[in-house]
Amino acid sequence: MIAAAEALARLYEGNRRFVAEVRSHGSLSQSRRLEVVAAQAPFAIILGCSDSRVPAEIVFDQGLGDLFVIRVAGNIVAPSQIGSVEFAAERFGTRLVVVMGHSQCGAVQATLEELGRPTHDQSRNLSAIVDRIRPAIAGLLETGLAQRPEALLHQAVRANVRISANHLRHGSAVLEHLIQHAGLLVVGAEYSLETGIVDFFDGVPASA
Repeated sequence: MIAAAEALARLYEGNRRFVAEVRSHGSLSQSRRLEVVAAQAPFAIILGCSDSRVPAEIVFDQGLGDLFVIRVAGNIVAPSQIGSVEFAAERFGTRLVVVMGHSQCGAVQATLEELGRPTHDQSRNLSAIVDRIRPAIAGLLETGLAQRPEALLHQAVRANVRISANHLRHGSAVLEHLIQHAGLLVVGAEYSLETGIVDFFDGVPASA
């Protein structure tokens, strides 16, 4: 089992390699594929957005069997996502969970637009995503950010990450127990489409 601090360090280093265009070798090889046929031991769980520009394995320079990745538009936390995190944390002993949003998130932007000009013909399924994001960002529209669209979107992305991470920390008895007694760590991060850098900004220990 890899401790959360070590897992976080691996992600930091992997992202540095990605940004520097110095990729690791062997993690996507056929020999590695054969190594993980019988079992997996992912060192981190990533709950990220489905955006095609934000593949966790690539931005963290990891390979087969390294990450347990859950992707959903807006990196929202619903029962199926919580259950997926619980499954990996219990079954594989993974001790780091990263909720990763990203700049220019379309789901967050769509929620801001819906809050500004509500529609009445949005599908029930899309509305379910918007409704998950809405509580995190509604208050931002009552601040000065409402007049600064780029800053508003940036802060909304981060607010959405924070509420999702907090939901994982406090919305599951299984995860709460693992946090309190087994060293599970849940952190929030934002990936920059512009720079390729992942900024871990929520719930990161001071020593990290």
